[in-house]
Amino acid sequence: MLTSIVESSELLCKRALSPVELTKSCLAQIEKLNPTLNAFITVTAELALTQARTAEAEILRGHCRGPLHGIPLALKDLIDTAGIRTTAASALFKDRVPAEDAEVVRRLKEAGAVLLGKQNLHEFAYGGSSIISYYGEVHNPWDPARIAGGSSGGSAASAAAGLGYGAIGTDTAGSIREPAALCGVVGLKPTYGRVSVRGVIPLSLSLDHIGPIARTVSDAAAILQGIAGYDANDAHSADVPVPDYVAGLRDEVKQLRIGVPRKFFYEDLDPEIASAVEQAIGVLRIVGCNLSEIEIEVPIDRTLQTAEAYAYHAEFASQSPELYQPETLRRIRRGEDIGVAEVEQRRRELKQIRSEVHKIFEDVDVLVIPTTPVPAGAIDELKKDPDLLRPHELVLLRNTRPVNVWGLPAISVPCGFTTAGLPIGLQIIGPQWREDRVLQLAYAYEQATDWHKRSPGLIEG
Repeated sequence: MLTSIVESSELLCKRALSPVELTKSCLAQIEKLNPTLNAFITVTAELALTQARTAEAEILRGHCRGPLHGIPLALKDLIDTAGIRTTAASALFKDRVPAEDAEVVRRLKEAGAVLLGKQNLHEFAYGGSSIISYYGEVHNPWDPARIAGGSSGGSAASAAAGLGYGAIGTDTAGSIREPAALCGVVGLKPTYGRVSVRGVIPLSLSLDHIGPIARTVSDAAAILQGIAGYDANDAHSADVPVPDYVAGLRDEVKQLRIGVPRKFFYEDLDPEIASAVEQAIGVLRIVGCNLSEIEIEVPIDRTLQTAEAYAYHAEFASQSPELYQPETLRRIRRGEDIGVAEVEQRRRELKQIRSEVHKIFEDVDVLVIPTTPVPAGAIDELKKDPDLLRPHELVLLRNTRPVNVWGLPAISVPCGFTTAGLPIGLQIIGPQWREDRVLQLAYAYEQATDWHKRSPGLIEG
């Protein structure tokens, strides 16, 4: 199994490890396991090896750019890559080749990362299962008969199975955290505006976030460090100082005030998930945190997302409806009757919610909740009865969606397994711009447990 990004980076900069060998190892793992997982749409092997050789030459000259230099990563396939197709897992864009890199890709290249390719997803990110894709469904590494979650399903499955050291995903209603939870890895959604969305195919620009998926909290911190920061050419980007996330991981969490909002977030949980989360709360007490039950108002309206998704797709859906997967087209068309006045009203409400969200943290420092209320569903059952798919996705995304409305930073970390061997995730939510605090608590929990040390059986198979 792969070492961590932080460990590998230290070895790379000491010239005790080769970026080329790391990259070849990842490419071999992709060749071995991608036929089972269907996590990648496009593998850029030649480009990756060229970038790895460049990184190796720079490091040999004594120029180490930082923790991502020479580290093999991958991208969800709705993030633009110059000269490489970006499909959004749709026949509509199957031949789409952008002329420019997304800002997040530019930053990764500047950091010296090696890009392995583009990863499968739920078509146009409009779903939480990654079953709906022109390129076929993504499979869960812990049980290939189960969904990997979505919409960043390929990215989470890839990270869990060691097909790379991490990935960049997107999150509009939980699309980083939910698949991370279902695949037993770490998924971090930063504060809205922390990472540029320029050059990323949108689902809902008011709610879209970009963030890392990785095997450990320190890896997620290292990737976020490389992509966070203000982009003057992105109207949604915020000019807020970026702290040193990796250096801050070991900061003290004793006496941290944790809020447990049981109403809504802890209701109707799968019993095994409920038990695992209660045990995780017990661990947080042991590491010295103070826990208290609180009540908060939870936003549940989806009108703005529905309207903004339709606005982006309206012309495409009118001209080429046959190029969409039928279920995606159905979801898109739900927004065609939402008027301009209602959209503007919803945007005003969103602005108000985000301006007042700090009130949640007047008496607590973070919130802790289950990432998903239920474990991953079976692919065949969900495909056999399409009427089951959307309800299952909505349940999976129930505990993540409100955090996108708030625009708050949140992370999912592994906190157990069901008796069927399916991963369970714990979600930690912090105040605006406090990714560092979220990462610190996640790291403290991770270090106090062994869940992150487990690997899917197919890796050794």
